[in-house]
Amino acid sequence: MKKLAKTVGTLGLVGCAVMSSQFAVAEDSGWLGGLSIGQSRARIDDTGINNQIQGSSLSMTSIAHNDRDRAFKIFAGYKFNKNFALEGGYFNLGRLGYTATTMPTGTQTGYIALKGWNLDAVGILPINEKFSALARFGGSYGQAQDSFTSTGAVVVTTPNPSQNAYNFKAGLGLQYAFNDSVGLRGEVERFRINDAVGGRGDVDMLSVGLVVAFGKKKEPVVAVAPPPPEPIVAEEMAPLPVMVIVPVLVMTKQYCSILDIQFEIKQGEIQREEKEKLSVVGNFMKKYPDTTAVIEGHTDNVGTDSFNLKLSQQRAESVVAYLISNYHIASNRLSAVGYGAARPIADNRTKEGQQANRRIGAVIACATDIEGLRVAAARLTMALEIEFDPYKADIAPEYFDELAKVGSFMKANPTVSATVEGHAGKAVGLGHDKERVSAKLAMDVSERRAQNVVNYLVEKQGIARSRLATAAFGSTRRVSYGTSLEGQQENRRVNIIFNYAK
Repeated sequence: MKKLAKTVGTLGLVGCAVMSSQFAVAEDSGWLGGLSIGQSRARIDDTGINNQIQGSSLSMTSIAHNDRDRAFKIFAGYKFNKNFALEGGYFNLGRLGYTATTMPTGTQTGYIALKGWNLDAVGILPINEKFSALARFGGSYGQAQDSFTSTGAVVVTTPNPSQNAYNFKAGLGLQYAFNDSVGLRGEVERFRINDAVGGRGDVDMLSVGLVVAFGKKKEPVVAVAPPPPEPIVAEEMAPLPVMVIVPVLVMTKQYCSILDIQFEIKQGEIQREEKEKLSVVGNFMKKYPDTTAVIEGHTDNVGTDSFNLKLSQQRAESVVAYLISNYHIASNRLSAVGYGAARPIADNRTKEGQQANRRIGAVIACATDIEGLRVAAARLTMALEIEFDPYKADIAPEYFDELAKVGSFMKANPTVSATVEGHAGKAVGLGHDKERVSAKLAMDVSERRAQNVVNYLVEKQGIARSRLATAAFGSTRRVSYGTSLEGQQENRRVNIIFNYAK
């Protein structure tokens, strides 16, 4: 077949979510292998075919394309580090062709079967915990096996020519890591092809496949023997010590508290549910007036060091102010220290780790007796997993069962009231298609979400409206940075806070 596939144009892969867990960003090297299947695509060179037919004193009246077929590749390689690997293998791009109709009456059908071997250099760019991007460039040794048939006035002189040739290839891809050893890969690759009748062109392969890491090269752990003890010289030995027994008081149970309060993104204000944890600290310090406490503030690693240090200090000071104002703890018994992002307790590369690091810790001096210490029962906080579409406030039917549980709880506890909090995100979409949500619109939609939940509890569950209140926060209290569609969905939420009567 003559001059297959000049270009295919811009192609997109949709739905290949590929990220970079330890599999994609591992520092260790090792062997890998895999299998990808997909589709080959070519653009048939109609002009070249027409010129060929006209050279035989015929004219082409129409042409039908067979420009797509199944394709696959089997590959293996070696990963030298987290950013570079060499991969090679066998590829088969299937059979691609055409059928041309001519005048005088006749037809010419041509097919090309493409297969061969390749070796590529692969660059790897980790994106986050689960995704990495791939770019490859290399060479191929391909075999093009043409076949031509004809009817009527068309005559084929060489029905089965073939051609072997070296060419270059390139590609882009995305990879998702299920675990340390298995990943899912989506790629688009372009093969430069020589056919058997003097034509040159490109064939693209779009594929999805599995890649498996067979082993990783670890640095050996070298055990270091402890140094030998110093020799003991008899004449320098000191006299044996005399054991003195000193009576000590028997200690009763000790009560030490480590407070753990988490904050929402870029917020220093204490939330309703966290204030109940502070009631335990406040009552304890009132019972034991000699105890002191150091309140430590921490942040995640998003933002500048100076901003995070200031924010962590603000969080610690807000806790100190709350204890002084609400529990009348003397200010000289409390101190606030902000550490910024310097002391993480979880991995900042994950949204769960970031949330855990946005916290307050309190180190409180121990007391020897906790008898008689009584604190008010903490309020129950229920974060309903209700997801909303962008800009929407309608409750989907699959969440009605959860709201029915809320209604049953409030009917069984008639002295309990509830506050319904509505929240919204700051953006919708990703990349260039991301749309910013105005502060006013975010506040309006969060209010409607909270109000719709209240209306459902009143109208469908029979809860008195006087026992329900709403609070709208717009996008001011995000639990995710919203850099992924999943994170944006988590910010579009409703929380219900149950308040116990005093």
